[in-house]
Amino acid sequence: MTLLATFIGVVIIYYFGTLSLYEPTDELHSFPVPRNAKLIENNELGARYHWSRASEENGIPFSYEIVLKSNGWVKGDREGASVIYTKGKHKIDLISTTDQLDIIKIK
Repeated sequence: MTLLATFIGVVIIYYFGTLSLYEPTDELHSFPVPRNAKLIENNELGARYHWSRASEENGIPFSYEIVLKSNGWVKGDREGASVIYTKGKHKIDLISTTDQLDIIKIK
């Protein structure tokens, strides 16, 4: 029983600790962005960030996927480095390449 309680406690701490690593962006329909990502470029269609955890081969880290899902974003089709996320009527194209994230609004 103690082992189960410890496991649940660790999961809860990990979950809420992971949430604090990302912040929603008003310009991108409240799509969560890593707090330590550095904004490179921003325009009316989206934003480009330098983020060392982004990878073209492996995509985004599992913790980022958890945060997206917990914020209501549904993972859709993947084509290469591009993954479409949907929340209600909003769509975002998340492109993860080596050390770079492109977050683009789809109209």
